[in-house]
Amino acid sequence: MDASSALFCLVLVLNVVLFTSAIQVSHTNRAITIDGQPRILLSGSIHYPRSTPQMWPDLIRKSKEGGLNAIETYVFWNAHEPIRRQYDFSANLDLIRFLKTIQDQGLYAVLRIGPYVCAEWNYGGFPVWLHNLPGIQLRTLNSVFMNEMQNFTTLIVDMVKKENLFASQGGPVILAQIENEYGNVMTPYGEAGKAYVNWCASMADSLKVGVPWIMCQQADAPEPMINTCNGWYCDQFTPNNPNSPKMWTENWTGWFKSWGGKDPHRTSEDLAFSVARFYQLGGTFQNYYMYHGGTNFDRMAGGPYITTSYDYDAPLDEYGNLNQPKYGHLKQLHDALMSIEKPLVSGGVNTTDLGNSVSITKYTTKEGSACFFSNANVTNDATVSYNGRDFKVPAWSVSILPDCQTEVYNTAKVNTQTSVMMKKENKAEEEPAALKWLWRPENLDATARLGKGQVSANMLLDQKAAANDASDYLWYMTSVPLEKADRIWSNDMTLRINGSGHVLHAFVNGEHIGSQWASYGIFTYFMERQVKLKPGKNIISLLSATVGYQNYGPFFDLIQSGIPGPVELIGRNGDETLIKDLSSHKWTYEIGLHGFENRLFSSDSRFAAKWQSENLPVNKMMTWYKTTFKAPLGTDPVALDLQGLGKGVAWVNGHNLGRYWPSFIAEEGCSLDPCDYRGAYDNKKCVSNCGHPTQRWYHVPRSFINDGDNTLVLFEEFGGNPSLVNFRTISMEKACAHAYDNHRLELSCQGRQISGIAFASYGNPLGTCGSFTTGECKSQNDALKIVENLCVGKESCDIDVSEATFGATDCSTDLVKRLAVEALC
Repeated sequence: MDASSALFCLVLVLNVVLFTSAIQVSHTNRAITIDGQPRILLSGSIHYPRSTPQMWPDLIRKSKEGGLNAIETYVFWNAHEPIRRQYDFSANLDLIRFLKTIQDQGLYAVLRIGPYVCAEWNYGGFPVWLHNLPGIQLRTLNSVFMNEMQNFTTLIVDMVKKENLFASQGGPVILAQIENEYGNVMTPYGEAGKAYVNWCASMADSLKVGVPWIMCQQADAPEPMINTCNGWYCDQFTPNNPNSPKMWTENWTGWFKSWGGKDPHRTSEDLAFSVARFYQLGGTFQNYYMYHGGTNFDRMAGGPYITTSYDYDAPLDEYGNLNQPKYGHLKQLHDALMSIEKPLVSGGVNTTDLGNSVSITKYTTKEGSACFFSNANVTNDATVSYNGRDFKVPAWSVSILPDCQTEVYNTAKVNTQTSVMMKKENKAEEEPAALKWLWRPENLDATARLGKGQVSANMLLDQKAAANDASDYLWYMTSVPLEKADRIWSNDMTLRINGSGHVLHAFVNGEHIGSQWASYGIFTYFMERQVKLKPGKNIISLLSATVGYQNYGPFFDLIQSGIPGPVELIGRNGDETLIKDLSSHKWTYEIGLHGFENRLFSSDSRFAAKWQSENLPVNKMMTWYKTTFKAPLGTDPVALDLQGLGKGVAWVNGHNLGRYWPSFIAEEGCSLDPCDYRGAYDNKKCVSNCGHPTQRWYHVPRSFINDGDNTLVLFEEFGGNPSLVNFRTISMEKACAHAYDNHRLELSCQGRQISGIAFASYGNPLGTCGSFTTGECKSQNDALKIVENLCVGKESCDIDVSEATFGATDCSTDLVKRLAVEALC
C-alpha cells in the first residue's frame, strides 16, 4: 500500500470512528465543545430540496474541500406535509438520506427544524392548510398552531433519532434549531409572542435530542436555548447569556433575486472580511447562507416574486460549479483560521485599539500566539507597527498572522483565480439545429366563457382559503345580468379590480380584456379596463395566478392573495358616474387549469396524443408547447434558455423546473463603475443585469435527463415565441488571476485541461480579466513562457508567485508585485 492509500484508509477509519460512538456536544462561553474539545465551526447552508440527491455528494465534497466542517439545512414543513398528516420524504425531500450523505463525508450537520424557515420559500415553509384550520393563529400562543408545530417537530426529531443521526447517538447532527428569526417580528405579537417563545424553548428541550438548541435572532432566548445572529456582519453581536458562545447562523454570501430585480453581488473581499472580523472578536461558529443556493423547483419560490434561481452568489453556484474567486478565497481563509483553532477557542485574548478603526487582537496559549490585524476604515490603508516590523493592512481588511510575525492571509488580497463560465451549444448526437414544436391551447371554455366552477360563495375568497395551495391558478367567476334600461349602462363602462399584487387575467364573456401584475414588495393594485357588455347575462371571469406566497414579516400569513376586492363595474354618462360593486355577488371558483389537471406535462397523460403540429401559434396566451430533444453530451451542467417566452412553467420529462418569466425585465439602476468592496455591504450595492430579462436560464439537473429521447413541455401563460428556446451546457471558458507576490496561485479548468495561456506578466500588470496589459515594470524572464510550461496540458497547476519563479524585475522596491494570468480552458 502506498502512502496516499494508507492516508485515505486512515481518514476513512477516523470518519467511521467519529460517527459510530456517542459524541458529547456542549458549549462554553467561548466555543461549541465536541467530546471535550472546543472547536471552531465553519459551516455552509445547503438546502436539500433546492438540489437533487444525485448532486448532494458532490456539493458536500466540494464544501469539505473548501474548508467547511459542517453543513446547515432548514427542514421544509410544507414540502414534507403538503396535506395534513400525509408525509413526503421521497426524492429530493429525503432528509435522512441528505444527513447520511453529510455523515459519509465526515462532516457535522446543523438541523434547523424551525419549522418556520422564511428562506424565500413559499409561505415561509408553512403548509397553507395551516391557514385554513379553524381557530388558528400562526407563530403565537395558539393551541391549534402549537399542536401542529409540535407534531411536525416531534416527527422530524423522531425520524432523526430512529436513524441515530444526533451526535449524542454517534451521528453528525451537533446542533438543532427551533423557530427562526422570530425576534425580528415579535413585537406586534405582544405578550402572546413572548409566551410563545418560552413554549418553543420548553417544547424543544423536552424532546431530549442530546445536542444544544439554538434560536437565531432571538435576543431574549430562554435557557437552555442559545441565541445566534443573522446578517451581513455579526462581529459586534453578543449572546444574551454570558455562558453561551458567539454564533452566526446566517452570513449572507449574496442575496436572493426577485422578478424585476437586479442581480446582487457580494465581493469575496467583503465576505472574507466579515468572517475574519467575527473570529477576531470571539466568534466560534459561522455559517454561510448560502454555500450552495440551488434552484426553486416546482412552486417552492416564495416572496411573492422570488425567481426560480436561488443562486445567492454563493461559493458553489446554482449548478454546483465553484464560484471563483469566492470559493477559493474563503478556502484560504478557512485554512488560516483552522491553523489557529486552539488559541482562538482556549487562549487568552487581548485587543489593542490603534485608532482610526485599526486594531490588533492577540490570542495566546502556552505554545505561542496568533494575531489579527484589522483595518475597518473604509478608505485609508494602514501601516501597523508590531514587534519592530511594519505591516501594511489595506482599508476594510483583516490580516491573519498565526505566529504574530508572518501574514499568511489578508481578506483584501485575492490570490485565487476568477473562473469565467460559458454556456456552450448543446452538442448532442443528431440534434436538429432548432427544436420542433407541437402545441395545444389551454381549454378556457368552461371557465372564461361559461363561468363554471366547483364551489361558490357570496363573497371574494382569499386564494389561500379557496385553493389551499393546490395550484398557482384560481378562477373567480360571476354572472352580471344587465339591461340597457339599467342606469349604469353606457358606452363608457369599465371593470375595476383590486388585485393582490400577483398576476391577474380578466375575461368578459370569454374575451380577454387585459392582464396586470405588480412587482416585488407590492401587495395590492387596481386594474381597470374598458368593457363592452351585452343585454342579459354577462360572465366575468378573473384568473388569479400567484407567484409564491409571502414568506416573511409579522402576520405574514394574513397578507391577502388572489382578489381581495372590491370588484366594481363603473358606468359613465356625461357627468354622472355610477358604480356597481360586484364583491358580494355569487362567485364561482375553479382551482387550476385543465392542462395541469390533465397532466399535459407528463408522458403518461391520456391526452398525450392530442397535440398539433401545424400552424404553430406565437405570442398567444394560455398555450401549451411540447418538443423532444437529445441529452447533451458530456457531464457538464445543463441550462435551458427560455429567451423569447413570457411567463409560465417548464417541465423536462415530467420534472417541474419551476416558474419562468423571462419577459420580466430587470429594473434600471446599475452602475458601470467597478465594484468597491470597501464599506458596509447591502443588497443594493454592486448590482448588475439592468434592462435584461430577470432570469433567462433555468437549471436542468442531469438526473432529470434520459440517455435517449427527452421531452420538454412549456405552459405559456402570457404568450411568447418558443423558436429561440434551446439547451446549453455550462463549462469554464478561461481562468484569470491577479495574484500577489510571495503567494501561491493555483490555476484550474475544473476537470478540463488548460489549453493555452493568453496573457501572463509578473511585475505591475494592469487591467482586468480579458483586458490585461503589461505595466511599467515586469520580470526579466518571459512570464508567458514560464506559465505555459507549468500549466498547459494540465487540469491544474500551482505557481509560486515570486522572483524565484519569474526572475528579478525593474519595479521600484516599494511596489507590491503581482502576477496577472489569463488561462484558456
